[in-house]
Amino acid sequence: QVQLVESGGGLVQTGGSLRLSCVASVRTLYGYTMAWFRQSPGKEREFVGASRRVGFHTYYSDSVKGRFTVSRDNAEKTTYLQMAELKPEDTAVYYCAASQTEVLSNIAAARAYAYWGPGTPVTVSS
Repeated sequence: QVQLVESGGGLVQTGGSLRLSCVASVRTLYGYTMAWFRQSPGKEREFVGASRRVGFHTYYSDSVKGRFTVSRDNAEKTTYLQMAELKPEDTAVYYCAASQTEVLSNIAAARAYAYWGPGTPVTVSS
């Protein structure tokens, strides 16, 4: 069983930056696709970005492309989500997720990920 724990959420003003971290209870992140999702009240969980288990290529949703960056430190078992130019609509609980079986066609689907963290809240004030 893989356990994930996010940190780094908080309150930030519009246009500000924030970095989220996700630590996994594994020896290494090699072999895992690591992703970030978010969920706002009354909305479905939404894909934000991911770093694939193959080649560590990154993918992003259109809503955050160019503003958010996913990175990983495999040895430190940590995944990061660097968020810049934050907007009020980025307000949500952010979740880290991991998958050993993800394929590119389902990288943005929550069902592709077997392991989830409890989430960390991000609030962007206007």
